[in-house]
Amino acid sequence: MNNLLPLGLGAWIFISCYLLSLLIIGWYAKKSRKENTLNDFYLAGGGLGFGVLFLTFFATQYSGNTFLGFTGATYRIGYSWILSLHFMTSIVVCYLLFAPKLHKLSKKQKFITPPDFIKYRFKDKLLTLLVTIIMLLVLSNYLLAQLMAMGRVMQGITGSEYFYSFGVVSLAFIIVIYGTMGGLRAVAWTDAIQGIILIIGFSVLIIILFLKFGSLIDATNIILEQDKLNNTRKALIPDAQTCRQWLSYIIIVGFGLSLYPQAIQRIYAAKNLQTLKRSLVIMSFIPIPIMMIILISGIMALAHINGLEGVATDQVFGMILREIQNYSIIGYGVSIIILSAILAAMMSTADSALLSISSMFTKDIYFDHYDKEASEKKLTNIGKFCSWVFLIVLIFLAIILKNNFSLVALMDRKMDLLIQLAPAFILGIHYKGLQAKPIFWGIIIGTLLALVLAFYDFSFTQKGKVYGFHPGLIAIIPNVFIAIIGSYYKKIFIKFT
Repeated sequence: MNNLLPLGLGAWIFISCYLLSLLIIGWYAKKSRKENTLNDFYLAGGGLGFGVLFLTFFATQYSGNTFLGFTGATYRIGYSWILSLHFMTSIVVCYLLFAPKLHKLSKKQKFITPPDFIKYRFKDKLLTLLVTIIMLLVLSNYLLAQLMAMGRVMQGITGSEYFYSFGVVSLAFIIVIYGTMGGLRAVAWTDAIQGIILIIGFSVLIIILFLKFGSLIDATNIILEQDKLNNTRKALIPDAQTCRQWLSYIIIVGFGLSLYPQAIQRIYAAKNLQTLKRSLVIMSFIPIPIMMIILISGIMALAHINGLEGVATDQVFGMILREIQNYSIIGYGVSIIILSAILAAMMSTADSALLSISSMFTKDIYFDHYDKEASEKKLTNIGKFCSWVFLIVLIFLAIILKNNFSLVALMDRKMDLLIQLAPAFILGIHYKGLQAKPIFWGIIIGTLLALVLAFYDFSFTQKGKVYGFHPGLIAIIPNVFIAIIGSYYKKIFIKFT
């Protein structure tokens, strides 16, 4: 994002008004609270209607990865990244495998956090703690990446590296202020605004892209010529390795991202089952145009911007926006809306992750292991305090480690871990014979295997993948095997362990 032109006074006023509106919404959400309970604070009282539920699902699924990482991936590998169009559909398909039954059970048992289901279903403290720790690690890492990405955006739009730290601190504090004031109600309402900004901004962006760079056919012809000169396949039919990678991404994104803690809590928060199903139906096709525009942005950059390699390709979206800024006064205005949309996407992801971290630490660690007598009011206040502490620590790390992360690689590792929880949630909701001990050891073995395959170089691994497949997808095989076979032969398994 460091390739943008510094913004003028009007642009800063627009962005400042947008950020101020988030604080106003947080204040109004606080006034709208009905009671000082965990259910009201973390699930908005379980009453999210169709419009807000859909938009909060929609906005939360987009992050710094989507804009910076996905355009960079398109630039690196070309048309093969068209597989990203299937991501949201695969997530919705996986939601439908467990979300309806989980929603009905959550209303009956009054679940607040994702581990509440594990606690109820398996009645095993060690398994619940393991699931909680994995989710906290994934969300902390993910939130850290969003803070760093927000800092880079602010650095890019000011033209000064000194504004990186200012961006991280200021945007993070805005998030924690409205989040701790209004809880999920504030987060969901701000997500709704952020989702609308995304839709408007990218609807106009596609028009400007074609006006500025010409048709997609022209761009494809340029890339074909580049393929001939460089002996690459960026505009051609993908090879077998890439096809395996396609399959791997679609499966692991579907199962991994459907198990986002914040997504599971939105399943709990839906007003009723019909509202949840309607939101998921719309989610199966509405996000596709946004992903298509991101893909086209990467294709246009590949055709018209040369010389980027490796991690530098994550800056290509900023270069596209600079070209749009220079195009016309309308292009300049569109770039401001897009920048707001990017900030919106990052903030909607960050606020949801922070709220989930706070709820799990408060209920599944503090309450379950330290203070069983704590009142709802006390737990809610502890959750707010937890949000501030977690965020301050992550702000510090974001400033210290600002040059040490890769967006798509981070997404890969996050999914490698999240998919290891799939047997506990998806099999657990359907298979009554599933036992806690085999699930526990399945997750342990699967997680360790996924990390070893991801971070150690073997003769059969390349760029953190096994013949094109994610390590987490390989590791889920023994994970599921241990869970099912161990549960079937539970007496032998329990005796062995």
